[in-house]
Amino acid sequence: MEKRHYMLLSLPVIVGALGYFVDVYDLLLFSIIRVPSLKSIGLSPDDVAKKGLEILNIQMIGLLIGGIVWGILGDKKGRLKVLFASIILYSLGSIANGFVHSFEQYALARFITGLGLAGELGAGITLVSEWMSKEKRGIATSLVAGIGLSGAVFAYFIRVQFVGATGEGWRTCYFIGGGLGFLLLLLRVGVLESGMFKNLEQSNVRKGDFLMLFTNGRRLKKYLAAILIALPNWFVIGIIVTFSDKFAAKMNVQGPVDPGKAIMFAYVAISVGDILIGFISQGMRSRKKALLLFHIITALAAIWFFNLQGQSSGMVYLVCAFLGLGTGFWAMFVTMAAEQFGTNIRATVATTVPNMARGSLPLVALLFTSLQSHLPPDHAYFQSGWITGIIVFFVAFVALAFTEETFGKDLDYLEQ
Repeated sequence: MEKRHYMLLSLPVIVGALGYFVDVYDLLLFSIIRVPSLKSIGLSPDDVAKKGLEILNIQMIGLLIGGIVWGILGDKKGRLKVLFASIILYSLGSIANGFVHSFEQYALARFITGLGLAGELGAGITLVSEWMSKEKRGIATSLVAGIGLSGAVFAYFIRVQFVGATGEGWRTCYFIGGGLGFLLLLLRVGVLESGMFKNLEQSNVRKGDFLMLFTNGRRLKKYLAAILIALPNWFVIGIIVTFSDKFAAKMNVQGPVDPGKAIMFAYVAISVGDILIGFISQGMRSRKKALLLFHIITALAAIWFFNLQGQSSGMVYLVCAFLGLGTGFWAMFVTMAAEQFGTNIRATVATTVPNMARGSLPLVALLFTSLQSHLPPDHAYFQSGWITGIIVFFVAFVALAFTEETFGKDLDYLEQ
């Protein structure tokens, strides 16, 4: 029987947190430097929002494809091998971002970066979940995400430090991300493979079979619900916060709103939320109740955001912080997904689920943009935002209702 770790700050947790820190830095960097970088490569002010959303969607498609590939490899070849390979790919992709000079090059570089970034969180959470005792794993994975999500705050301050009035310093921000990724490889050397996976290697059971999720009705229902729970997260970050400047303009907010700063405030709060939810879940002895609480906070904050007409830009940042606090359930949502499936497809699930959720952003964005063509032009952008929000939150609450409770579940089992 494999010995479980009880120390929250064991090496897998520390390295997992630092890995996710770099992951989030690279993932959110485009949103933070979107405006100066796109202007720098020659896009007009009108194209900055439109082309920016296209690049963001392409990045998310990369995450979606990468999530499937890395998840399967994580169960077939091991959690650590996926972590090493994905770090190398997204580090090279991040460096490539610093050399782009056209929209097409930028989109390709973000796609490659997205492919690489897809492997970090799921493999890391799987490894930590399998290393830690069942009594402590919820807090451990929350610490991984809470510390890791501060990478977005670091990205904002790097932008402040290096992006000057001309906007050219944005390239340095990408080079820093690539460098951090390669440094992370050195830290990974001391981490051992999960004992559960070592036992799995000696078994003849099917490993990393993505189709197993679709050939059994019960597994499919659990898998789809696990993905849909997180829809509010990327609606909030990918639509509301990333384009908070445009929403603010439509609501006649007093003073300019910097979307990079809005993302920074949101992610400070997300980091706090991701740590808090682990302890709240522990206190409630329930994953579902903790997630429900955070979904309610997010929904109330979204209602507040769409009622900021005539308020100050500072109030926008404050509401973005509350939105971030409410969406601080990322680690808990991935942990729940991992806990619902056996060791032979756990990495596949834990890696594909967050990336399917991230990859849902293009669909949410499509709904958002499609609604605009059916609404009065003067109010289309604003109204499509809150209508999209209603649909997204409804789906998420229904998915949560159909999700099984996994608190304290033993993970040492296989899917047949």
